[in-house]
Amino acid sequence: MRHATTNRRLTRRLALLLPLLATICAATESVPLASGMVVSDHWLASEAGRDVLAAGGNAVDAAIATGLALAVTHPSAGNIGGGGFMIIRFPNGTATAIDFRETAPMAAHADMWLDDDGEYWRQVHHYSHKAVGVPGTVAGFDKAHQLYGVAQWPTLLAPAIDLAEEGFSLSERLANSLAGFVGRFPHYPATVAQFSRDGLPLAMGDTLRQPDLGGSLRRIQAGRRDGFYRGPTALLLVAEMTRGGGLLQMVDLERYEARERTPIRGSYHGYEIIGMPPPSSGGVAVVTMLNILAGYDLAAMGHNTPGYIHHLAEAMRRAFRDRARWLADTDVVDVPLHMLTSQEHAAHLRQDLDSRSASVSAPGDLTLPYESPETTHYSVVDSDGMAVAVTYTLEAAYGSGIVVPGAGFLLNNQMGDFNAVRGHTDEFGLIGTEPNLARPSQRMLSSMSPTILAKDGHLVAVTGSPGGRTIINTVLQVLLNLIDFDMGIEAAVAAARVHHQWLPDRLRLEAERFDSGTVAALQDMGHMVQAAGRQGLAHSIGIDPDTGARVGAADPRNADAGARGD
Repeated sequence: MRHATTNRRLTRRLALLLPLLATICAATESVPLASGMVVSDHWLASEAGRDVLAAGGNAVDAAIATGLALAVTHPSAGNIGGGGFMIIRFPNGTATAIDFRETAPMAAHADMWLDDDGEYWRQVHHYSHKAVGVPGTVAGFDKAHQLYGVAQWPTLLAPAIDLAEEGFSLSERLANSLAGFVGRFPHYPATVAQFSRDGLPLAMGDTLRQPDLGGSLRRIQAGRRDGFYRGPTALLLVAEMTRGGGLLQMVDLERYEARERTPIRGSYHGYEIIGMPPPSSGGVAVVTMLNILAGYDLAAMGHNTPGYIHHLAEAMRRAFRDRARWLADTDVVDVPLHMLTSQEHAAHLRQDLDSRSASVSAPGDLTLPYESPETTHYSVVDSDGMAVAVTYTLEAAYGSGIVVPGAGFLLNNQMGDFNAVRGHTDEFGLIGTEPNLARPSQRMLSSMSPTILAKDGHLVAVTGSPGGRTIINTVLQVLLNLIDFDMGIEAAVAAARVHHQWLPDRLRLEAERFDSGTVAALQDMGHMVQAAGRQGLAHSIGIDPDTGARVGAADPRNADAGARGD
């Protein structure tokens, strides 16, 4: 273990001289069967989770410690002011899901995004105090620990507190990100104070200290969920909401509950897929697409050939139309989950799928709401084979941009994931269907898709991704790479990706990763092809089928990510 730590430190020192090599070295790690593995968006957070495993904690404990550390080291998405989802698979093959998605305040209503003239007001919907949903992360972590953790709660907060109070050195990537972020929100003094030096950008190598955030984490350490939803932290949050004209009040914090739910389960070529149920749309959409694709020999088509990509795009198109029509918070809306994930429904969707030409997305009143790509996913497996997949978010990068004065954490802008206006459709791709309109205490629809793969009772992989609506399709392609193309986890994560989401009717390909012949063939089939930037960060863990070793694959699209074993 000492040698491994020394090697990782050496790799980080070499990062300035050999950035590509350092990225590859940091992105993968393999540990024996008797060890655990954590893979996240920041190596310090991965180390926090790894240390919990080494001290005898289980995968749930490590996931909590990792998530809390990311609230310090990955402020654009890691959070205690947002929410998300957790999938847990136990060594005996049973599984459960923890839903800690944000909820709408009690004062929310479907027409709250209209101005005095009855026109849609996008700024208020996405970037205002009214865009803040009731945070769920702390309640979700507390619930998961109460139900399934074994370590002492205070020890899970300790790494994050240390990182917040003592600080950590900024990478070039994070320093650049913070500089751009602070420049966008000069009207929030607490935000500027926390993430700059008297308004001047921090540079690579500077130490970022967040003492107010450390204080909030200490209150959570002492009081568990009550350290956040009651007492000084809650009062500070509500005071900021009142000052900025937000809807969230003390009663909303006191009433918030994380929920344990039954995962979505599907099967594909003998593999078991375990995904998140609504208000995540990910589990349903992934299973729907796999059910459609099971009717074709994808391996014979060849990986990322025009024919293969065409069939993926057509499956994606149909699953996203279902998403827009049906999916929402099942506590409020009746969603036909069994029908949507059935083989019969997939067969119906295949009926008009032409293997030689693209379908046309006819919008009607079905379009998709804006959903930010700024989310983070991490994966954990412990030495007993318990697996945890967590995806959580603030919605946009750095959420609302609002740091709670005196509390040091960023607030989400998740209310932007509710449909904008009843019946409203425009060039931004807004949706006006009823299921996902804002209602008091309703959870907004999400694309977050933490997913676990198993076969014959054995754990195969843990995966997920950030990326807004691209999350669903990133997860789909990682699974297909593993199952149909027999890739190892590193190759499955690194492979080029594509995306289609029904509307807008465009097929997006990661730029410079597909040759001109592939693009031309897809265009000849009728696809409107668009070059896109990187798609997702699928920080995943695979289980070597021969040795049982845990293989961590941090997505090479992020140089700050880390895979850590104990």
